[in-house]
Amino acid sequence: MPTKAELLQKTIQHIDIKQHNVVPLVEAMESMAFQARNLNRASQIFDKMIAEKDCAVILTLAGSLFSAGLKKVVFDLIENNMVDAIVSTGANIVDQDFFEALGFKHYIGSPFSDDNDLRDMMIDRIYDTYIDEEELRVCDDTCGLIFDSLEHRPYSSRELIYEMGRYLENNGGPKCDDSVIWAAYKKNVPIFCPAFSDCSAGFGFVMHQTKNPKSHVSLDAAKDFLELTQIKINSKESGIFMIGGGVPKNFTQDIVVAADILQENAPMHKYAVQVTVADERDGGLSGSTLKEASSWGKVETTFEQMVYAEATIAVPLIAGYAYHKGTWKNRTAREFSKLFVTEKVNA
Repeated sequence: MPTKAELLQKTIQHIDIKQHNVVPLVEAMESMAFQARNLNRASQIFDKMIAEKDCAVILTLAGSLFSAGLKKVVFDLIENNMVDAIVSTGANIVDQDFFEALGFKHYIGSPFSDDNDLRDMMIDRIYDTYIDEEELRVCDDTCGLIFDSLEHRPYSSRELIYEMGRYLENNGGPKCDDSVIWAAYKKNVPIFCPAFSDCSAGFGFVMHQTKNPKSHVSLDAAKDFLELTQIKINSKESGIFMIGGGVPKNFTQDIVVAADILQENAPMHKYAVQVTVADERDGGLSGSTLKEASSWGKVETTFEQMVYAEATIAVPLIAGYAYHKGTWKNRTAREFSKLFVTEKVNA
């Protein structure tokens, strides 16, 4: 049986869309059929939302994306003003991005491993990717330390992720060159994790609140909803690029209804693209179509496109198409984080 050191050798490499001009390939797909044609139209719609001057672009992330090599794609979208806000699962932002910003890696593994052996070696498996559990616990502990340093009060997930970016800045910067948290911190792109406790941050909360049972840092889920709704209210139009589905997808679609309640006649998301492999027939969030969302008053149907494809294949093509088209070069950063007070108050 191989040793832990032998298993954790070859690291996942994040694909760099800047190095691959996929425009001719994606344009050729327009004359194909099935998901190739859908992907072509989705790429055009994503480029349209970037091109529209007064359109806020919201990226949603679900599934194990950064561990699979898509982190640099999102990093480049932030760096080049191609997204204005992010709504994600905690796993992508904390267990995968912040984890790598602390200097750790994800490793190429095998879905045919003996998981009992992996457990004995403290190796966690995500399909064909390995993570060192001992390193992941350092990430848990670091989250706890960040929470310990803050004023004891309720926070939105956006505020806490901002503090994670501040932590990286105050400790010499990330130990990688493509941290999403770091880029978002510098570019004032807010990141929301509506299920923030479902990751290393959750273990950090457990440790922090155990030490501080009567007064502690806590999550304010309603504040998350209000803050993202404020972004919608402060935008003439909005577009969503959804990778996967679940809570990030529903949370981002719901802000249209919340905005309408607050100011009446709030416009639906004008543009919407979703990449998913989920089936719509079971009524689940991940597979529900964008046309279905229109019945709820959330998404217009003029510029919407479902792409039934696995994210590691489809996302570099859609994002790479928009990057190499160059529309983003004339786009101004929205810096939505400046809508909110983010001053740190020490405990």
